[in-house]
Amino acid sequence: MVKICCMGAGYVGGPTMAVIAANCPEIRVTVVDLNAAQIAAWNSSNLPIYEPGLQAVVESCRGKNLFFSTEIDKEIQEADIIFISVNTPTKTQGIGAGRAANIKNCELCARNIAKVSTTNKIVVEKSTVPVRTADAVRQVLACNDKGLTFQVLSNPEFLAEGTAIDDLQRPSRVLIGGEETPGGQAAIETLVSVYANWVPREQIITTNLWSSELSKLVANAFLAQRVSSINSISALCESTGADVSEISRAIGSDPRIGPKFLQSSVGFGGSCFQKDILNLVYLCESYGLNECAEYWHQVIKMNEYQKSRFTKKMVERMFNTATGKKIAILGFAFKKDTGDTRETASAFVCRDLMQERAKLHVYDPQVKREQMLIEFDYTLNVNAKTEPDLDKLITTSPSAYDACEGAHAIAILTEWDEFKTLDYQRIYEKMAKPAFVFDGRNIVDQATLRKIGFEVYSIGKPWSQA
Repeated sequence: MVKICCMGAGYVGGPTMAVIAANCPEIRVTVVDLNAAQIAAWNSSNLPIYEPGLQAVVESCRGKNLFFSTEIDKEIQEADIIFISVNTPTKTQGIGAGRAANIKNCELCARNIAKVSTTNKIVVEKSTVPVRTADAVRQVLACNDKGLTFQVLSNPEFLAEGTAIDDLQRPSRVLIGGEETPGGQAAIETLVSVYANWVPREQIITTNLWSSELSKLVANAFLAQRVSSINSISALCESTGADVSEISRAIGSDPRIGPKFLQSSVGFGGSCFQKDILNLVYLCESYGLNECAEYWHQVIKMNEYQKSRFTKKMVERMFNTATGKKIAILGFAFKKDTGDTRETASAFVCRDLMQERAKLHVYDPQVKREQMLIEFDYTLNVNAKTEPDLDKLITTSPSAYDACEGAHAIAILTEWDEFKTLDYQRIYEKMAKPAFVFDGRNIVDQATLRKIGFEVYSIGKPWSQA
């Protein structure tokens, strides 16, 4: 029986290995992690991450050929294929701070593999890494003192949170990069044979290592570029009276452009887009390609502009002051159908509103207060020390209706489906007047809310008052 070990039980490792196990009953798959609480959650009915369909996939094979363990060394020793799926955050200090990815965790994994392995293995980069990280991993592995041979492959993930299980079950493509040597090509074919259990062979793309590593960064950069592009147009629409949704539909009908990632919003978030673009920027700078670096950095600048622009519009519309006003924040996850809050636009808007001394009441169906506070601290350095009134300024509400009761304004910051079907007449009756709705996702019907009496601001649409 082929044995796979995945180092890292996070948003990528857990779901990916669950789907491999579900489609390959003859392969034993074990996900390992240092975090005992994380592993315990994977072994429970309350998984550590929320993803539609994930629970059913895990439960279908857990204990059969899918296992979650903290016995890292044991599982490394027994594995034929080892996936490295650990966090590679943007460096916060030192050379490349604020741009370069910190691959410390990848290197630590490689060193541990070299230390405890007793047989030859295939090591697969699943984490998003800078180009030529495989070279560093390979050098570390080659320093083992047992004469072992390791083949290093790149197999980047292309998951979208909220649709990750469907993305894994029916991927548009699987990308595998390896060395252009007999050993490297044999390793590629071994991994191809795993995915070929459920993915058509023509959708499995094989490349050299460097093309595979760079493709992941470029894919996310192109997607984020589309979001920033349409968001830049949303500002122009508000100034001219055009409607960004109509423009998105018009240009998206052109098959050369297509309709995806043309929905204007308060800004993109998540763990990948910003990190990967900054990584790409740093890579360009490292090779002296400064014009290329600045081009891609503008995507990030536009995203920052969009988030700050949204908050400024809120304050302007509320008579240039939010001090002491209750504002309902609907949604804290960076997108619907996930509980992930990393780099969420909602956190940035909330921070800016707290600086205005607004009283925020936050509701998100999948985000707990503890997680929200962790994101404030980690990404924005907003905590009880830097903001002594944090507990007074941020209240977590059990429902959207509780959050909105008595509020001066509503800010819709995540496109959860339930926010489209709320009883806004009921909400309006219990709000302070005039009652404002600031739709950061363009999901509510402006005309309907205006008839109720709301003053509505939607991104990229003409300002309308009741």
